[in-house]
Amino acid sequence: MSGGHKHAEKLRRERRLSAALRENLKRRKAQAKSRAAPSQPAGATPHDSAGIAGKNSQER
Repeated sequence: MSGGHKHAEKLRRERRLSAALRENLKRRKAQAKSRAAPSQPAGATPHDSAGIAGKNSQER
């Protein structure tokens, strides 16, 4: 009887670990995807608070 009990325990443990690994992989993929995405929206332009945007170094 103890052989069957240990086998069932091992199966439960393997299933639990498999599920945890799948969730971990999903989380890591989501993190990598968010890091790869641009931080600014495509249409956004940087602000010009210093007043130097678009100036050439020769104009100074």
